[in-house]
Amino acid sequence: MTIPIWIYAVVVGIVISALMAIKTGREERLVELEDIEREGEIYIKRLEREKELREELRSTGE
Repeated sequence: MTIPIWIYAVVVGIVISALMAIKTGREERLVELEDIEREGEIYIKRLEREKELREELRSTGE
């Protein structure tokens, strides 16, 4: 009993599709982590600026 060639093509297509899905998922996770890190840095800089402003206001008010 022989297996038709189109079944091999379907199996190869499924494997390639799975590999591409895994690759794309990894890339999206990396991009997402970079975005989160960048947003965190922006937030920390903003907090530092606010702290400096509060210290300046406190020192000028004394």
